Amino acid sequence: MNRPAATPGGTLVLDSEGLAKAVSRERTVTGWLSLARADDLRVITSAAALVEVVHPRINRSALEWTLSRLVVEPVTDPIARHAARLLADAGLHGHTYAVDAVLGATALAAPGPVTVLTSDPEDLTALCGNRLTVIKV
Repeated sequence: MNRPAATPGGTLVLDSEGLAKAVSRERTVTGWLSLARADDLRVITSAAALVEVVHPRINRSALEWTLSRLVVEPVTDPIARHAARLLADAGLHGHTYAVDAVLGATALAAPGPVTVLTSDPEDLTALCGNRLTVIKV
């Protein structure tokens, strides 16, 4: 796997698909998580992403183990307001983009540099521009 140069102290963000792939121990995401640990990066997700990933067939023990190794950031009032601004600035609205906007606002509030593993790179780029690195998983 080729990877961009990492700066110690940055943040790796998982969207719901990144989190789901971490839970199922998908090889690419597992590799990114290993690199994050080696490079002393914070690994986070949004509580909104957690809501998307939980379903009746998920391996709950694998989910809990994965969550124990990262930080689930809450959707606070400032994060929600920033997400709403991101949506407005991008000319987007509605539930289709809401969780991506919350994830984007969470990522932008994290210590940089920030890399986001996402299944929606186009949406996150539209919302956040080049203020973070977006990797499709």
